[in-house]
Amino acid sequence: MTILITGIHGFVGSNLISYLKETHTIYGLDIIAPKKEGVIKTFSWNDVETGRATSLPKFDTIIHLAGKAHDTKNKSQAQAYFDINTGLTQKIFDYFLQSGAKQFIFFSSVKAAADTVEGDILTEDVIPNPVGPYGESKIKAEEYIRSMLDGGWRVKPDMTDKAKRIYILRPCMIHGPGNKGNLNLLYKVVSKGIPWPLGAFDNKRSFMNIRNLSYIIEQFILKNPESGIYHLADDEPLSTNELIQLIAASKNKKVRIRHINKSFITCIAQIGTFCKLPFNSERLRKLTENYVVSNQKMKTALEITHLPVDVRTGLKHTLETFG
Repeated sequence: MTILITGIHGFVGSNLISYLKETHTIYGLDIIAPKKEGVIKTFSWNDVETGRATSLPKFDTIIHLAGKAHDTKNKSQAQAYFDINTGLTQKIFDYFLQSGAKQFIFFSSVKAAADTVEGDILTEDVIPNPVGPYGESKIKAEEYIRSMLDGGWRVKPDMTDKAKRIYILRPCMIHGPGNKGNLNLLYKVVSKGIPWPLGAFDNKRSFMNIRNLSYIIEQFILKNPESGIYHLADDEPLSTNELIQLIAASKNKKVRIRHINKSFITCIAQIGTFCKLPFNSERLRKLTENYVVSNQKMKTALEITHLPVDVRTGLKHTLETFG
């Protein structure tokens, strides 16, 4: 396949290129254009503007990764998310519609579906209820794509090509060598030998290993399943307590988990909220909530029974590279 990937210099883009470069022809689209191994040429966003796009090669698949990542420190301006996550998606999808490409893969996020999982597991049937500009900008991008399609996920009759396939992928927290992401907080706590005080909260979360993610993307490209929204996650969720144990093992440190009474911890968090302290009720919720994501729809569509890397092996590999 001849593939155009936006955001090739990001964490996901770099890993995806390494995975695909041996068997596919890859072009890039990014705000910078240094040479990158495995990429024939990198185009600029101006190149997909009307009037200039005719000079681009013919692509089979467009993978849209470019976007503004979730700022966990909340220092980013809200409009920046919409300018990038929504605006760039509109631009590249408009190009896709008038191009000869047959597949469009958009990287959204589970945060476009829900900030908090209601019930046991997050599935594609959930009515989206994002909280904050990151998730809101991603759902706006999804809505723009859907606005160009009919109820059967086909390009509307006034468009040129009805045979296109469109995939909106919502991965959960992606990790891999060189990318700490939201694992960083827990990693710092364990690395410094600080006891984890929230052991009484036996919550579970889903993760997405970068190797599994790359495998899934290639399966979409090769198998060309039905268009739609697909949630992406490893096959099993993992409890925070298990994650603490994995981090400790990677650092050859003793596991220090304290099972302090939940009511006492909740009371401390409420005081933190009242006094505007870093540890407050919202922070406690984020640290102890369940966020389990179903990957069953994706596996059924791709006709796979299990992903190549199990969650524990994948996390061990990631943690070993933190140093």
